[in-house]
Amino acid sequence: MPRLLLFIPLVLFIILAGFLWKGLSIDPRELPSALLNKPFPEFSLAALQQPERILTKQDFMGQPVLVNVWATWCPSCRQEHAQLLTIAQTNSIPVIGLNYKDDRSAAMVWLQQLGNPYQFNIFDEAGMLGLDLGVYGAPETYLLDAQGIIRYRHVGVITEQVWQDLQNMIKGWGSVNE
Repeated sequence: MPRLLLFIPLVLFIILAGFLWKGLSIDPRELPSALLNKPFPEFSLAALQQPERILTKQDFMGQPVLVNVWATWCPSCRQEHAQLLTIAQTNSIPVIGLNYKDDRSAAMVWLQQLGNPYQFNIFDEAGMLGLDLGVYGAPETYLLDAQGIIRYRHVGVITEQVWQDLQNMIKGWGSVNE
């Protein structure tokens, strides 16, 4: 019996090493979303520029859209803004803004100064829709199909390369206007 007790540290070491090996094999840049291939969450929030207008997910159903989570306090959002303007100018897919935990007047000044790539902006002052989406921070972008199903989630800046990859994904669905 005492000889078996000598092997306990070895067994514990092997188990710990197994956990560490598994942890090292995980890509830290990959942030899985529980909502992938599920419907965009239901919501009822005011529009950023028109506080009296209440928006729901029905406002963007029927066509694929990009939903971009942004805020004025986010330096990376400023970095990706030019790419979003380019996407909006091509009219290839509507870009919907989700202004996340932000100040309404600061967000409106931002859009006035930098340009507005969004068809409309959902004002999520309390961050509840962001919480429902599992937002880690801004920027994050979600690609929705015409039925409002989340098909892709990108955490970080939308670059030209990311946009090319998204376009290829959309082309795989057929016509964007389906």
